[in-house]
Formats: sequence, structure tokens, C-alpha cells
Amino acid sequence: MRRRRLLFSLLLIAAAGMGTAAVPPQPTAARAATPLDQVIPAPASVHPGGHPYTIGDRTRIRVPGGSGQAKRIAGYLAGLLRPATGYDLPVTTKGGRDGIILRLGGEGTKGLGKEGYRLSSGGRSVTITASRPAGLFHGVQTLRQLLPAGVEKRTEQRGPWRIAGGTIADTPRYAYRGAMLDVSRHFFTVAQVKRYIDQLALYKINKLHLHLSDDQGWRIAIKSWPRLATYGGSTQVGGGPGGYYTKDDYREILRYAAHRYLTVVPEIDMPGHTNAALASYAKLNCNGVAPPLYTGTHVGFSSLCVPKKVTYDFIDDVIREIAAITPGRYLHIGGDEAHSTSHEDYVAFMDKVQPVVAKYGKTVIGWHQLTGARPAEGAVAQYWGYDKTSAAERAQVAKAAENGTGLLLSPADRAYLDMKYDKDTPLGLNWAGYVGVRRSYDWNPGGYLDGAPAASVVGVEAPLWSETLTKSAHIEYMAFPRLPGIAELGWSPADTHDWDAYRERLAGQGPRWDAMGVDYYRSPEVPWPAR
Repeated sequence: MRRRRLLFSLLLIAAAGMGTAAVPPQPTAARAATPLDQVIPAPASVHPGGHPYTIGDRTRIRVPGGSGQAKRIAGYLAGLLRPATGYDLPVTTKGGRDGIILRLGGEGTKGLGKEGYRLSSGGRSVTITASRPAGLFHGVQTLRQLLPAGVEKRTEQRGPWRIAGGTIADTPRYAYRGAMLDVSRHFFTVAQVKRYIDQLALYKINKLHLHLSDDQGWRIAIKSWPRLATYGGSTQVGGGPGGYYTKDDYREILRYAAHRYLTVVPEIDMPGHTNAALASYAKLNCNGVAPPLYTGTHVGFSSLCVPKKVTYDFIDDVIREIAAITPGRYLHIGGDEAHSTSHEDYVAFMDKVQPVVAKYGKTVIGWHQLTGARPAEGAVAQYWGYDKTSAAERAQVAKAAENGTGLLLSPADRAYLDMKYDKDTPLGLNWAGYVGVRRSYDWNPGGYLDGAPAASVVGVEAPLWSETLTKSAHIEYMAFPRLPGIAELGWSPADTHDWDAYRERLAGQGPRWDAMGVDYYRSPEVPWPAR
């Protein structure tokens, strides 16, 4: 009996060997799992070890407890993985210790907060645990980066689909990690905004700041002032048709962002950058005469009429309508480059407008010029100065921070994604200088602004202005590879910051972007793998 069992076992081994021989061996690099510490943003804590987990044709995505949001995240993950792996990856609420397990709440969630997660990988399973759905979603993005880049393709690819063994425990440094998209200088469709949202989500960005109004275009429908969109939104830089979002369009962007755990921060810039509004309604002008629509790129020439009552009726209506359909906490009121508004009028204007934002249940964000007025309690000033910003202006912002104003850091010569990489960059501007990948990454938000308490910094944001950008490929070329660095500054502990290590991790993102169809800039500062 024992001999028959031995013979049977040898036959099975031989058969398995014959089956294996029919498949050409894969390169070592393809078989090796991505180390747990090679993702972006850098995790707070990594403990590698043990066997990797391999996704296979019997893998299930388990959601213990059946939470609605956890099930939706599981469905999102399955949708990401199915095309390239070719596996069914059914989502189930049945218990089990194998497969991909997404666990919301329970043991192991202490200290993870609203956005943290724990990822544990071993031979039988990979488990992501979080106390809140946002953390579960962020853990999924880490899982995604631990898989081979081919997983991003929409057609079936060859595996194996391995996740290295070990544990990641991860929480963000800052609660606000944002990216701004200027849809006013050039209009971008709902589909184009969604594409950018998906790219932001991969790097745990959690705020999408939409610059919805400027001299060149008004991009959101306002029922009480309809010509803002239909006329003020009818053009863009250089001419062209422009465009605007209906309220249903805007709600669709909000919904899509929320499902990826990004909060939309709408901006209506005022009292300057308002030519599109002034052209739409003559009564908003001090002289009662509407200027022509504007398609150039100069700044600082327009202003709402500060003394007129109708100005504040207009602002009340706009803020009321936008606040009513925006679930997020913040509403951005701009406030920069108001060169046509006297200082006295600027202060008076902000004294009247900030309470309107509060009246409709929102918290003010303004560009850092707001600190030259009287920032409301709880307001956040978005700093966009740079190395050439005067010491007096920097001190003014730091003083406001000392007095309780929060700081959102977007230094133009570090975080502005529309700055050229170098003199040969075909897109973008250079008024703040050239901003290479290292310069964009190599700074510390907590100690950036002299005199400002580190505790006053609420986070970082990477603005992308669109004077020279007209399509998604342009957005991607300027955002990548710099955006992941800003995301890492917002998420990762300061002690993980290391340019030499980061550039190696960043290089590993190149094949992923190739698989995703992202049109990125292959900076010579980064050792990209050969295509």
C-alpha cells in the first residue's frame, strides 16, 4: 500500500514537472514581489518578512461584516484587478482566512485614525484593516502599487501577481493633501476631471481644489445669475468655446471624488480675477458698463465693485448655491492679485464676505493675501509665495499663523505644477523659475515658512494652472512625476524624507504610468527603467 502511494506521488510530481516545462520561465525581475517599502507615499512603518501572497484564480475578496462602504471599496478593487489578471475575484461577505481581506473596524485599528490602515501579507492572505473607509481605500492603493505595473492594463497580462510578505502600518502626516486644477483658464470636461481624480487617488491625495472662476471663464452654473455660466463661461484663454458645469455635472464630479475619498474644494476668486463675472452683468461694475470677455493671460486688472450693495447680493447668492451642493467643509474665496482694489477696500470686502461663507456652514480658505486683511476665526491661508517673495509679506503670513490662521502650503517654486521643469519644457510658465523633480520634492512643510508654528500647517497642495494646458495629456505631463512628491510630503513622516531613496521609488512608478497611459515627463533626474 505504501509503495502504491509512493508511486502515485512520483507520477503526480512528474506530471506537474511536465506541465511546468511547457511554460517558458519568467525573468527573475517578473517573479520578485515589490518590496513593501517601495510605494509612494512612503509608509510610516514597514516590517517585511514571511511568504508573499499570490493572487490566483481561486482568490476571493472578503469583506467581513458586509459594511456598505467596504463592499464598494472591494468592488472598486476587483474592478482594478480583473482585466489584467483575468481572474473572477468574487466579492463575498463570507468569513475566511484566505484571499484578499478588507476589514473595517475591530482589532488592530487603534491609532489608525480616519485615514490610516494596516496591511498584512502572508502565504494564505493579504489583509487590509482600517477604522474608517478612507483608510481602507488608501490601503487598497498601497496594495495596488505592490503588484506588478502590468496590473494597470485593461487587457489580460501574464502574472504572477505577488504581494511581498510582511506588515505596513500607515497614517498620514497632514489631514489636508490637495491638488488644484484650474478649469477657468482652459475648461476641462467632467471626464477629464474624473481621469485626474483617479490619478490623484493612487497617491492618497484627499482634496481636489477646483478653480471655478477667473477672468477668462466662469465654470459653474448659478441659477440666480445664469449669464455667469452661459456668457461668462463661453470662452477661455486664446479664444475657443470654453464651457461650464451644470449643477448635475458638478454633483457627478463630487460623487466620483467622494467614492475615491477626495473632498472637492470649490473656489470662486474675488474681488479680483473677476472679469468673466463683470462681463456677464454690467451692474457688478462700478461704472455700470460691462467689459468685453477676456481671453488673455494678464492678471490684476479686474475687481468687483466694493462699495455697491449688489456686489454682496451677488456673492451671497453664489456662495449659497455652491455651499448647498458641496458637502465638504471648505469654500475657497481666492483673494489674490487684487491689484485694482485698494487696500482699504480689500479689507472691507473681506470683512463682509467671510461671514457669508460662515453663514452657509463653510470654512474660508483664501490665498495668502487674505492675511493682509482680517482672516476669520478658523480661516486657512494658502501660501503661494516663493523664494523671491518679500520678507515683509512672508512675515505677515507667519504672524497670521501665530494668531491662529491655518496654513496650506503651495510655494510656487516647489508645488506649482504649471512651472516648467527646465528651459526646454514645451508647456507651462517660468515666472517662479524652473521647478525640477528634486526641487519640488526636497523641502519640509513643517519648517518651510520662518516664524510660522509647525502646528499651524494644515497640509500641502499642488496647484496646476492651465494657461498653456488644453488636454489631459498636458495635465499629466506637468503633474507627473512631480505630483507624487507633493503627495509624499503631505502623507509620509518627515524622517522618511530622502531624495536618493525617493528617486529610486519614483523610477519604479514609470512602468505603472506607461501601463495606465499617463503621458509623463521622463525627467533626467530620475533613473527610469528602460522601456
